[in-house]
Amino acid sequence: MALGGMRMTLWQVWLAGLGTATLMMVLVWVGSVRTQDASLVDRVWGLAFVVLAWTYAAAAGLWSPRALLVLVLVTVWGLRLSLFITWRNWGHGEDARYAAMRARRPETFTRRSLVTVFVLQALLAWLVSVPLLAATAIDGGPLALLDGVAVLLWAIGFVFEAGGDAQLARFLADPANRGRVMDRGLWRYTRHPNYFGDTVVWWSFLVLALAVGAWWGAFGTVLMSVLIVKVSGVALTDRRMGRSGSTREGYDEYVRRTNAFIPGPRRP
Repeated sequence: MALGGMRMTLWQVWLAGLGTATLMMVLVWVGSVRTQDASLVDRVWGLAFVVLAWTYAAAAGLWSPRALLVLVLVTVWGLRLSLFITWRNWGHGEDARYAAMRARRPETFTRRSLVTVFVLQALLAWLVSVPLLAATAIDGGPLALLDGVAVLLWAIGFVFEAGGDAQLARFLADPANRGRVMDRGLWRYTRHPNYFGDTVVWWSFLVLALAVGAWWGAFGTVLMSVLIVKVSGVALTDRRMGRSGSTREGYDEYVRRTNAFIPGPRRP
């Protein structure tokens, strides 16, 4: 499919995104060296996709209604995620994962983290962003039914992700809930409403890519889904809760009765 009025090829637009994402993460790495806090990378994860989408749109120069729609959706999603993680982690120091990496080989952690943490995150974000590339850089004609489906999916995902985060934050802020399990609101129907919502948001971006005929956008969405479910999201949280869950009142019962990922009614 032709790229509307572009001088750059689609590959060149994609590579421009890689360069921008890498530069962004190198700058964040510099900040992490000054603050001795590699978990700054988590705070800019959502922002990386905002930067990538705007880079693709600027490099393509298309600015179609679909491209503008994608920019609005990814900017709202990405900024909300980055601001929330920044607020949640403020004043808590370096995340335990990075602190453990630093403690194993403190003399080389600074230079190793540039590649194994920051550049790696830039590469992952770049690969995941393929559906954003398609929807911003390919002229697929006027908005149509698939775009409406995508917006509906995005709204559902955003409600689960942002709503789940907000509900859990309020729960944890109440001292009366210390040692208890969050099983209210969206958390009543899935043990990971925030990660479920995040995944649905990325499937909405795939639908936008499909609207311009870019079936290959599925690569990024599937990769993000695997990362969320099997690597850094659901799996990591379940392992962490498995270690501490026995100290929380009703945790085993909550696990038995509540779906792990896809929302559904509580089991008897």
